[in-house]
Amino acid sequence: MAKIIDGKAIAKKLRSAVSEQTAILKEQSVIPGLAVVLVGEDPASEIYVRNKERAANKVGVHAETFKYPSTATEAEILAKVAALNVDDTIDAILVQSPVPSQINEQKVQEAIIPEKDVDGFHPENIGRLYAGQVGYYPVANTPRGIMTMLQHEKIDLTNKHAVVIGRSILVGRPMFALLQAANVSVTLLHQYTPATLRRELLAMADIVVVATGVPDLVMGADLKPGAVVMDVGMNRLPNNKLVGDVNFVSAEKVAGAITPVPGGVGPMTIATLLQTTVELAAKHHQIELEQGWQSI
Repeated sequence: MAKIIDGKAIAKKLRSAVSEQTAILKEQSVIPGLAVVLVGEDPASEIYVRNKERAANKVGVHAETFKYPSTATEAEILAKVAALNVDDTIDAILVQSPVPSQINEQKVQEAIIPEKDVDGFHPENIGRLYAGQVGYYPVANTPRGIMTMLQHEKIDLTNKHAVVIGRSILVGRPMFALLQAANVSVTLLHQYTPATLRRELLAMADIVVVATGVPDLVMGADLKPGAVVMDVGMNRLPNNKLVGDVNFVSAEKVAGAITPVPGGVGPMTIATLLQTTVELAAKHHQIELEQGWQSI
């Protein structure tokens, strides 16, 4: 049976490290500031934003949510982002997705200055990631959190083959770049990859990352014995059960290590968001921090 990678426990350690770093900043009169812009009344988004705000307050980050009705115009949101860009009390800006159809989400993301782009979605930050540039810049929080989990579990990545299923800018594409930077040979699959080819590649993969929103896309029989499986999927079934993109029951019998759903990758996304916020605050105010979370 596979080892269960406990995302809740790793996230708890990371939040503790973030609290320590926040305390160091406060000694120098800096309170990390996170601004969240929420447009519309999507219930899932409201819950997610509320959880972010609650988690931020627990580690000493000041989180402020700016709510707009679903009728808000693109100009209103762009004006708010412009104001937050020059607000010295705000170190990190996040526009909660999705936004209403009258707003061009890409345009809004690009309006956030790269130095406050806590999600790592700005083209400049994405370009730095794909170019393998040295130095600090924000990276999408879910794939960065996955890399932290792999490090925590002491999984050797060198000379390994990874298959990433899903090519979104939230997970798949940055995950591809991060794994490549760690000397992993990476294959990126998507909805147009033939099922037969997907199964052939999965059978050779040492590491599997799945982020598609399709329940049971990957079964235990698809996996190479001993593979490390990181399931990013979060799907609500008709019976209200929450499951991932990987069939956990069958995969657990084949994999060497696997993340559960819930309790796997999910908790790490918010913890990593807080980590990035503190890092951006330190950079904004030109304070050197010891990277305490490197040893979690």
